[in-house]
Amino acid sequence: MTIFDNYEVWFVIGSQHLYGPETLRQVTQHAEHVVNALNTKAKLPCKLVLKPLGTTPDEITAICRDANYDDRCAGLVVWLHTFSPAKMWINGLTMLNKPLLQFHTQFNAALPWDSIDMDFMNLNQTAHGGREFGFIGARMRQQHAVVTGHWQDKQAHERIGSWMRQAVSKQDTRHLKVCRFGDNMREVAVTDGDKVAAQIKFGFSVNTWAVGDLVQVVNSISDGDVNALVDEYESCYTMTPATQIHGEKRQNVLEAARIELG
Repeated sequence: MTIFDNYEVWFVIGSQHLYGPETLRQVTQHAEHVVNALNTKAKLPCKLVLKPLGTTPDEITAICRDANYDDRCAGLVVWLHTFSPAKMWINGLTMLNKPLLQFHTQFNAALPWDSIDMDFMNLNQTAHGGREFGFIGARMRQQHAVVTGHWQDKQAHERIGSWMRQAVSKQDTRHLKVCRFGDNMREVAVTDGDKVAAQIKFGFSVNTWAVGDLVQVVNSISDGDVNALVDEYESCYTMTPATQIHGEKRQNVLEAARIELG
């Protein structure tokens, strides 16, 4: 089990209610197909979860608000399947504090020249919707990633996977607690200011503990555990004569193993 098993990324489809129920039903079917394919074939580090369509400002705002408060949600992937007027996204994007990726793709890999009609054009408007979403992102100075490519393309999979790893890492470090031993503030230059900035910017909680507390933990490590770790050293590396059994530096190896375990 890895940290990626603890998180999921929400897949959000942008559209608008004016398309009518039949077109929106087809949009939902396409979205389900794409998400299922990405989850089974793209080798993504964590699961994509399809959310309800975002067709009104209130729906989009609710999705972004829920994402903020769901600890399992590491970020949002947004696909503008059809045209989605971008003013509908302003409130949601303003409050969103999770990583965002715009996936600029089409359901079809190629245009069906023998059967294309206005119904097809009405349903597949990523070029229009994606441009609109890109504008509002730039206008709001919204930091986000953009992946362009067909959803079956391996390169697109790799780029989404790379973004996912970064998104999960960012979410996971929000719970990170950093311990600094022996931080006695000698010749301090607002050292605690850096700790405050780390928590404000990254979510790291950085606090100081006495070296004596660490020494107690190191000293509590059993000889059996130390010897087991040294055996692992010897199985992985070629030890110099001085660090082997009865060597003059053998005790240094034992102490290093004890410190590592502590």
